Amino acid sequence: MTVHLRTIAAMSDDAKKPASDRVQLSLEQVAQLLPGTGEIMKSVGECWWKCAYAARGGNWPLAAYFARRVRSLQRNLAVVRPKYADDLAAFEAEHLAPVLSACESADRARFDPAFDAAVEKANDLHVKWAHAYIRWTLPPEPPTDLDLGS
Repeated sequence: MTVHLRTIAAMSDDAKKPASDRVQLSLEQVAQLLPGTGEIMKSVGECWWKCAYAARGGNWPLAAYFARRVRSLQRNLAVVRPKYADDLAAFEAEHLAPVLSACESADRARFDPAFDAAVEKANDLHVKWAHAYIRWTLPPEPPTDLDLGS
């Protein structure tokens, strides 16, 4: 029996097989497994929602975490959907950066207008890319799965 030290669990016989005995995926098959724009943007919306309410609750480290998470998700989107790359880079520089800066300085007076401007620009980009039917709005209630207060 082989033991994997990180998990301290016995490895199955399949896990012990050399990689050459496993199924090899083509690049096209791997690409099909990547999340689509809808899945990525659903995650962006969830993080953006939590960012806003963490800031409203005074939990600036959590708000900054979710702003960085949005940045990361959108960078990934630029890789898997390169047609959006230029707009996403501009959005990051012009809209995400001010939100993140306000979070890092715990400045609600700067956060609110930066957040609102970013939402407006995101909705403008939905129109630009023929998705005018997608209009993001901040839900009226905070998420309940995290303590968003300070």
